[in-house]
Amino acid sequence: MMDAQQQVTSSRVLAVDSDKSWEIILGRAQAQDCPVAVHFTADWCPPSKYMAGFFENLSLQYPDILFLLVDVDEVKGVKDKMDVKAMPTFLLMKDGVQEDKIVGANADELQKRVAAFAQMVRQSTEDKA
Repeated sequence: MMDAQQQVTSSRVLAVDSDKSWEIILGRAQAQDCPVAVHFTADWCPPSKYMAGFFENLSLQYPDILFLLVDVDEVKGVKDKMDVKAMPTFLLMKDGVQEDKIVGANADELQKRVAAFAQMVRQSTEDKA
């Protein structure tokens, strides 16, 4: 168990440990106009665990996006609030609003949608400039 914890701390993926920290992190991201990608996971779900490494790699490819990990058993309020019913679920959010939702361990689809999301974010940032 200790290894997984250490892995998360040294990574670019930030583990959300409570409903309160979810609110704080999202608030900061919104204030800084930072897009967010969220991986809803569970210890008992092998496909979620399988996708964790892939999600980690995406976080390195897209440094402009904040990558969050939410364990649905530890942070139940967020799961309910964001209407997450299956693991793994990935949400792509901008300005506190869900822009996209990917359900299931589909690495190719996640890669495509995050790339499209990053492109959209870049576009909207350029439009504001």
